[in-house]
Amino acid sequence: MGRRWRFLLFSVPLVVVFDQASKWLVNQTIPLGGSIPVLDGLFNLVNIRNRGAAFGFLNRSDIDWQLWFFLAATIVACLIIVQLIRKSGEAPLLWLGFGLVMGGALGNLIDRLRERAVTDFLDFYWQNAHWPAFNVADIAICVGAGLAGLAIILGHDKRGLDQPAK
Repeated sequence: MGRRWRFLLFSVPLVVVFDQASKWLVNQTIPLGGSIPVLDGLFNLVNIRNRGAAFGFLNRSDIDWQLWFFLAATIVACLIIVQLIRKSGEAPLLWLGFGLVMGGALGNLIDRLRERAVTDFLDFYWQNAHWPAFNVADIAICVGAGLAGLAIILGHDKRGLDQPAK
């Protein structure tokens, strides 16, 4: 098995386990809809459900197709990531970025399949302005997308393309 697949087989389960463990801990310690102040005026731990996507997009209880939409989107994203990794050159930063994105997507998908909603628990705010609550999977997706973008900007995705894939 080549390095690219070892990156994926390490990063994806690591993100999924950390994401699911953190959500389990939140669900065990904070009642649904509850909040624990951590840094007054800046940060709370909360326990909320989001049926939608980033920033609450499609977070509506009056529609039921979100599950199928996000299931299909996750499957397509994972297939695209596998193809991009397969066709990439020697690009560990890119592979790690894609692994984080895939792990985050699968972590949130597990919630959607189990509860039809994603558990969000990190609530940052300033006075009355709250950033939408998020979770470990969301962090992995954002950091992973940033790393993949950086790898592409730096040209790491093209290194070694003249050599056979490992």
